[in-house]
Parts: sequence; C-alpha cells; structure tokens
Amino acid sequence: MTTDVSTTAPSAAPDHATALRELRAVLSQENYEGAVRCAARLYDALPDKAQLARNVVLVAYGGGKDSSYTLAFVRTMQLILSQEHGRTFTMRVATNRHAGMPQAVMDNIDRAYRSLHLLNDPDCELLLIDGQQVRPFDATLPQTDDVVGRNRLDILMTGHRTAADARPTFCNACNLSMVNSFGLAAGYDGGVDLIITGDSQQEQRDYYLWVTRLARRFGLQPPRDMRAGFRGFLASLNNISQAYFTDIHGPNAPEVIAEHAITTDVRTGLQFFSIYDDTAYASGDHWELLTEHLGFRFDDIAFSFTESDCGNPALMAHLRALKCEHRYGQSYAEGLAGYVEFAISLMHKKEFPPQLVTLMRERYEGRADQMRAAMDAYAAQAYGLTEEQLVAMVHAPFTEKGTNLEAYLTAEQPDLLPHAPLIHELLGGSTPTTGVAAAQVTEHLEKITGLTVDQLKVLYTSSLRLPSPTPVGGELIDAILEGDPHKQIVHTRHSADGPVVPELLSGR
Repeated sequence: MTTDVSTTAPSAAPDHATALRELRAVLSQENYEGAVRCAARLYDALPDKAQLARNVVLVAYGGGKDSSYTLAFVRTMQLILSQEHGRTFTMRVATNRHAGMPQAVMDNIDRAYRSLHLLNDPDCELLLIDGQQVRPFDATLPQTDDVVGRNRLDILMTGHRTAADARPTFCNACNLSMVNSFGLAAGYDGGVDLIITGDSQQEQRDYYLWVTRLARRFGLQPPRDMRAGFRGFLASLNNISQAYFTDIHGPNAPEVIAEHAITTDVRTGLQFFSIYDDTAYASGDHWELLTEHLGFRFDDIAFSFTESDCGNPALMAHLRALKCEHRYGQSYAEGLAGYVEFAISLMHKKEFPPQLVTLMRERYEGRADQMRAAMDAYAAQAYGLTEEQLVAMVHAPFTEKGTNLEAYLTAEQPDLLPHAPLIHELLGGSTPTTGVAAAQVTEHLEKITGLTVDQLKVLYTSSLRLPSPTPVGGELIDAILEGDPHKQIVHTRHSADGPVVPELLSGR
C-alpha cells in the first residue's frame, strides 16, 4: 500500500453549530429524530468516551445519491454528539475511485464536503483511494494510469470470457476492489474503531455467509485461526479474488494478479455499526437535501440507470445494442431500446423517484445515434477502448479454442478469414509469432482487440461462460454472481428471422 500523509492544516476551527443548524433545516423531522437516536447508539458503541476525538469512525462514500445521504446522516450524528458533549468522534470518509467514475462524481463529492463543512474540520479525514494508493481527497487529482490500465484489462478479459455479459464484465472486479478499499481505509494511519454501514444486520450476515460458503465451495477458506471477524472476511475474499483473477488473466500473470490483492491489515475485532433502523434511503424523501443543500447534480454520464456515480451502465447498454446489431440481426436502436426497458424495470424495483425514471427514458428515446456517439466517446476517454474492440468482445471469438472465430472473422474481419488456421495455430501455441505472416496477423489481432497475443492465448485456453439461469460447470466466474438481483429473462430474436427465445440479461 502506498500512503501520502501530506495535507494542509485546517485554516480555522469548524462551526459545528452552524453546520448542524443547516442540516436541521433540510432534514425531515423523522430523519433528524432518527439521527438523534442513532447518535446515542453510536456513543454507546464508541470505545473511548473520555476522549471522543480519539474514536475514528469510517464512512465509505462513492459519490452517488444514496451514499451522499448516508454521509449527511452520519455528519448529523457527529454534530449532535459535538453539541451534547463539546467534542465528537473523528469521521473518516473514504472514496474508492475507478476509471468508470467521471469527473462529475468527484465534483459532486467536493460540493457535498463543502456544504457539510468537512474540508476545514479537524474532526474529519477525507481520503481518496486509487487502487492500492491512499491519499487525502482532492477533486482535481487525475485518475492514475495504473488504475485505468487495470480496469481496462479486467473489462476486456472478462468481457471476452462472457461475450460481454454486463454484470461480470464491469462489476466483478469493481466489487472486489470496493471491498479492498474498505480494508485499506480501515487500516490506514492507525486504523478505525467502527465502520458505518447502511446495511441491516441481516444483510450483513447474509453477505458474510455468502462469502464463507463461496470460499468453502471452491476450497478457498483461510486457516481456521484467520477466519474470525472482518479480518477473516477480508482473508476469505482475498483468496477468492486471487483465484478469480488467476482464472481471468492466467497463472502466468503474477503481477496482474497481485495488483488485485485484498488487504487484511485491519484491527482485530473491528465491528460494523448499522444506521439501517434509524433512517430511510428513498432519495425522493430527501430531494431538497440532495439537490439544494449538497448540490448533487445528476450528470448525463455519471447518472446512468440505477447508478448515480458511475458511467459503466451506459456502456452496458451500448454493448447490448452492439451485440444485437452485430450478432442478432437487429438494429442498434432496437437493441438499445430493449436494454433501456430492462434497466428502467430495475430502476422501478429500486424505487427510483419518477422524475429520474422519466429523465432516463427521455435521454434515450429516439436518440440511438447520439447515445452511440456519446458512449463511444466515453469508452475512449475512460478506458481507451474503440467500438471495434467492443464489437470483438461481444463476439468472444477467441475463447474456448476460438469456437466463434470463423463467424467473427466472416462478419467483422473478412480480410483475416483466410488466416483463420494460422490464428488457431498462433493462439494454440503450435506456431511461433515470428515470421512475416504471423507478425502481421498478430499486429492486426492486437489492434482489433486491445489485447496482446499472450492475453489472447489465455482466452483461447479458457472456457466461454454465457449467461444462463442454470450455469453448466459451476466455475468461480459463474458463482460470484449467483443470485444476483440485477438479472432478468428477456425475450428476443438471435437472428433477423429467427424465433423469439428467452435470454438471461444482466446489467445495472
């Protein structure tokens, strides 16, 4: 882990009374009373009541609408204890950034910090986590090249394994990175005493049991003396992560696999503190707090279907439309419209405010060409990916010994079709990459996929994992998203004049 502890000292003591008065004006009476109850419970849970500032409490903040409300709620708790006791706990806020997080999200975070008077408050620590690097938050810090490169490679390798199935392509690596950021933030600079969560105790137990069972199922449990508590949870997920990325990137990529390690360097016995019973998360119930007090803006990229802090769901829609256009004999617009209906159904399930559902529908309705151009631009800007490379991903032509290779070359790269036997030989390892013909083919393959020939060889020896309600073989890549609620059976055609067939679609 790389740490940077240099930061500017606060310019003035905070005015907690003003900050609390402002929050009381925008919180409903019900939510404020919930904050009072929750603050009392938190006070009882803090280990050092004699010196409240020595207690460090962690809040994860992704910059979306729900986590913005959570931050404001915990800030209210912090200010209530300050009012009652003259001192309060230290609130550590940590943001895990990935390449799919646009600058608009960083700007939303910065406005929230300013609105809540966090920037100059010595009782607040604001951290930014990029990969394994922990730094003081600064909205102007550029995204690091290593994180962009890692995210890009994960998307390409997983996308080719799954024919660009949305959830594993974008979310598997991101979810594991999020857990690692919890560990990094919880262990940073002496550690924390509690981690605030909006999950109920039942949800926490369910997630813990899921990880434990997944580790047991694939023989990835840590030694018995390392299984207890949050540290044991992180140890189990680290084993899962290392096995997963070994499968995705191949055993001969130790540096890439090591970059995905999940830290276990946290305090023994570290506990979670849930605010679930004392507050409500429906964003429509605290619209004024979000949009007026915190200055939250629903950006055209950052607000994408069920996410308000990530542009990747728009790329999921783009990939679905490309798959329909290039593989199923439909138009791009038809494929996009089908995904929009699916994603809006997810928004309804998550009880999004009607005005946000309407905003999303209007953004896409009759605008397929504009959205295609916007998503191509975003893929290039965020990940350095071209539409040609995304199209290759939806075909998955190299996985499982190139089972889809000839079909892909016929449809997309006819000039390479005569070289199909050579490509099989190159990726199967029976032909060296030297020689004029092999070198030219290799260069062409690397351009149209964004992957090296060695990475394509890993795909060639890997299985193709297509979405199915009943996955065959039960590999780790399938098991990670078993029971995922962001899936739905849709009915579509897989050829222009083919029958309507059911298909399992995933996304956000």
